[in-house]
Amino acid sequence: MVATAKSGALVSGLQQGDFTLLDNKAPQTIASFRAVDGRKEPIEIVLVVDAVNTPYETVTYERGEIDRFLRDEGGHLAHPTSLAIFTDDGVRMQEGFSVEGNALGTSLDQSVIGLRDIRRSSGFYGAAERFELSLKALRELIAHESPRAGRKIILWVSPGWPLLSGPNVQIAEKERQELYTDIVSLSTQLQQARITVYSVDPLGATAGMARTFYWEAFVKGISKPSQVQAADLALQVLATQNGGEALNSSNDIAALLRKCVADTGAYYEISFYPAIGDQSHEYHHLEIHVAKPGVTARSRQGYYSRP
Repeated sequence: MVATAKSGALVSGLQQGDFTLLDNKAPQTIASFRAVDGRKEPIEIVLVVDAVNTPYETVTYERGEIDRFLRDEGGHLAHPTSLAIFTDDGVRMQEGFSVEGNALGTSLDQSVIGLRDIRRSSGFYGAAERFELSLKALRELIAHESPRAGRKIILWVSPGWPLLSGPNVQIAEKERQELYTDIVSLSTQLQQARITVYSVDPLGATAGMARTFYWEAFVKGISKPSQVQAADLALQVLATQNGGEALNSSNDIAALLRKCVADTGAYYEISFYPAIGDQSHEYHHLEIHVAKPGVTARSRQGYYSRP
């Protein structure tokens, strides 16, 4: 969780008594509290170049911006970082993590991404294929990072995968149940692996307003399968719900990446003992309030109960 002032600047130095935690509107007793100096904590960053959901010409621009981010400040990165290239063939992870941004930039320069072939399926079916490939890639990244100690950040540079939702999209009951299972599974896996996802849209201000902000209608947590739409699994929705951000205000990708990493400078960890639910997969909405004027907290927005 990060605390920010109205200006967007991180707020450090807060104490446990400054926070109130609500689970489904019910105040909870804080079991543990820790203010963290991110400069002294082990944090790993995975930077994803998405060539499946991003036009080829944008990927070319994006690579240059990521290279600029990696080589900034003499190429010394704040945290160990690894590159992941997402293509039609899946996710290709770079071996190991490094704080040597110049070396990572050279590795990215030498990476052959190529044109995507997925356009062979046009319209809805091509979009559905990209949707499935993207969720599979996210699961692979979570599985890769889960065994590793400490906190992890995924910076996914992409306009996001297709939302596949709207008034003309019909979903069968079986599909809704499958989507709900995916929502519960991904939410729980990200929580257990201590992964925060950030969505960085390389199209920025050049994208249409409707496409850029439509996902915001799906940020509210889903409590039962009958409510499910495919857009509840949008990249931007997952990022927002698990305490990250969906950034789309600019096509200065290097600056947006620096903004994401800046969140690691100072943050807080709070735990509590959740009540035993009546059933598994029961959604709980979380709220954290800060007793300081003008200071707000951004954290995981909810969780699903387990047996």
